[in-house]
Amino acid sequence: MTRLPQPILRKNDKQAKLLIIVFSFVVFAAISFLTKGDKPSLKFDFDIHIFALANAIINSIIAVLLLLALIAVKSGNFLLHKKLMLTALILSVIFLLSYVTHHLLAGEAIYGDANHDGVLSDAEKLAVSGSRNIYLVILLSHIFLAAIILPFILFTAYRALIAEFPKHKKLARITWPLWFYVAVTGPIVYWMIHPYYR
Repeated sequence: MTRLPQPILRKNDKQAKLLIIVFSFVVFAAISFLTKGDKPSLKFDFDIHIFALANAIINSIIAVLLLLALIAVKSGNFLLHKKLMLTALILSVIFLLSYVTHHLLAGEAIYGDANHDGVLSDAEKLAVSGSRNIYLVILLSHIFLAAIILPFILFTAYRALIAEFPKHKKLARITWPLWFYVAVTGPIVYWMIHPYYR
């Protein structure tokens, strides 16, 4: 029989709950604040949309790690599962920094804005037709789930780190598909919007 990992953290549900809720709120508030409003009119010697490409690559890697971690845990390889999930968490922090940087520095792109003037004309709407609706459905579902997933991820990780594996497994059944969806749709959103970056 495969041995389950030992606890890494000492159980303190009250403190963990407070830290996770506060951290999730701060991250959500910071992203909401930093990605709104006017962007600085700075000139850079590089394409600032490199951060968006980095985000798509990081999300793709996270999606692969999540799949491999699922296979590992189903195979009873708990140590590999733990390493893969911790790597996905670390990459998520890097993603968060890159995401904030991109949205802080770059202007908003509008799907279908072929001439990059910040206005979607009737001709541009006609040119992209139904694909704009597909893009908006993917984008809005991605944004909504990305906004709510962080506390789920942190609570799921916490249950594993204190070795409460039945509770971890129960939470992971919700967290994993949501996180995987966000990780997969991130690169799809990038692929669809990147021609319209200005």
